[in-house]
Amino acid sequence: MKPTRLILIPSMGSEPAPYLVIADGRVSERGLLELDAVERPEPMRTVAVAPGADVTIRWLDLPPGGPAQQRAAALWMLKDSLAAPADRLSVALGPVPAAGRPRLTALVGLSLLQAWTDYLDALGVRADAIVPDSLTVPEPDEDDRLNAVAFGPSTALRGRDFAASVQPDLVELVAGARRVEPIGDAGAVEFALIDAALSPPVNLLSSQDRSRGMARRGWGLASALAGLVMISPLVLVAAAAARDDIDARNNAEQARAEIARVAPDLAARPDPVEALRQRVRAAPPPGGVVAATAALFAAVEGVEGAELDLLIVDPAAGMKASVTHADYQDMQLISRGMRDKGLRVTETGTLDDRGRIVSDITIGSGQ
Repeated sequence: MKPTRLILIPSMGSEPAPYLVIADGRVSERGLLELDAVERPEPMRTVAVAPGADVTIRWLDLPPGGPAQQRAAALWMLKDSLAAPADRLSVALGPVPAAGRPRLTALVGLSLLQAWTDYLDALGVRADAIVPDSLTVPEPDEDDRLNAVAFGPSTALRGRDFAASVQPDLVELVAGARRVEPIGDAGAVEFALIDAALSPPVNLLSSQDRSRGMARRGWGLASALAGLVMISPLVLVAAAAARDDIDARNNAEQARAEIARVAPDLAARPDPVEALRQRVRAAPPPGGVVAATAALFAAVEGVEGAELDLLIVDPAAGMKASVTHADYQDMQLISRGMRDKGLRVTETGTLDDRGRIVSDITIGSGQ
């Protein structure tokens, strides 16, 4: 198994980050990563543990459906208890639970997620997964107990279907009738961190791009998607294309103003909206959406055990997909198959899900 780097993101962005390198289930290296160091860290799979005080974690009874629909359902179910609007939130889901069990759901502000990503960039690393610190704490066996671990100025609490990071003076209030069992042994805490790094319970990065795409459409789309049971990738493509076309017709003046902001060279055209449409149609992937979709289906079907979970085409963000597969080498086979069709596959995120691997990818021109 390839080594994994675990990074603890500090509460203060000006501080260095403690890290561990895990190989064969053991710590082979430990130290501090300095900001803007001259020598950049060695590239490897990286999992970052972030302060969880601003991450909302719930276990929800979500309706049947794909990841996009369940994320939308989670937003809709929690809309009355969230301070931030939908367009500022990212939703991540834990592993698919056993029948009848609620699903782990984590919500975080996009600005905070971007701040963590920027901090890691300053360290010279790219995270494959970001996990809130409270989900690295071992879950207790008893319903009336909370395990507690100190992370910087906060205390991470974990119970049965419960996780939160709070200020130390709020622990008793949050715990209520449950007894709090602090875990002070450094070895036990490190073992729990290693377990979380090797099998992240949730990845806050897993839906970052998709959450942005859905957020632009607000709570209305969350409500609509929450009521859907199943939707195929091709339906998503068709629905997105139709919705974009309707929005363009109904909001022509707003579109003109936005075009003038993001593409000033098109603002002087007689019809800047049509000019932008032509630019989008001319943009990669080559051959259009249908050809690229057919190539992706063929490449995925050519890899044993690989499945296409989600396909989204957004004129502003391009063509994105999520693929579940058994081995890290599978994406190389899929990429090779797409490259033969003149397309390029770029991995933007990877999540280990109990023996299966979920890869988020973008698809563009291979020229």
